[in-house]
Amino acid sequence: MAGEIPDLVAEVRTGTGKGAARQARREGYVPGIVYGDGKAPQPINIKYYDLLKRLKAGRFLSTLFNLKLEGQDDVRVICRGVQRDVVKDLPTHIDLMRLHRASRINLFIHVTFENHEKAPGLKKGGTLTIVRPEVELEVTAAEIPDHITVDLAGRDIGDVIHINDVELPAGAVPTIRRNFVIANIAAPSGLRSAEDEAEGGEE
Repeated sequence: MAGEIPDLVAEVRTGTGKGAARQARREGYVPGIVYGDGKAPQPINIKYYDLLKRLKAGRFLSTLFNLKLEGQDDVRVICRGVQRDVVKDLPTHIDLMRLHRASRINLFIHVTFENHEKAPGLKKGGTLTIVRPEVELEVTAAEIPDHITVDLAGRDIGDVIHINDVELPAGAVPTIRRNFVIANIAAPSGLRSAEDEAEGGEE
């Protein structure tokens, strides 16, 4: 599971509309909105460089945050969108959604691969071809996995790894119901060329 829930510090934005948002950006903030959980939307400001640092760290859209607003109780939120400048690709607005611990949400979860050294196919020179570096799962807000793990032990050339081959965290289910492919172990290019030639000769 993901580790300790990180804090996301913000300030209440008193004004609304484009004028207040522009003023926030001039003062070094990114304006945003917190919505959901049956409560009124809350305009906020987040320090620009704090947000940029978190965005560059990666997995921002799949991270559960503890939102801290002065004078208000902490609330768990997840980012549902970051608007960016079309030219500079820098954040200009952020949307956060409030969550209960029991809330179920769809998130893209990173896939990691282990036991490369125990895969006969890789020892023979095969190549691990990753089809899905991330998998969309439906998870609870209280149990967001940091990643899912694919065990490569015993995998040989030609093996295909499907989602049903992976042990998922408790309570997590794929949003795609079919047994889709995550990765495969392809033959070395030299071996593939030889096989192609052999098939061509047989024809």
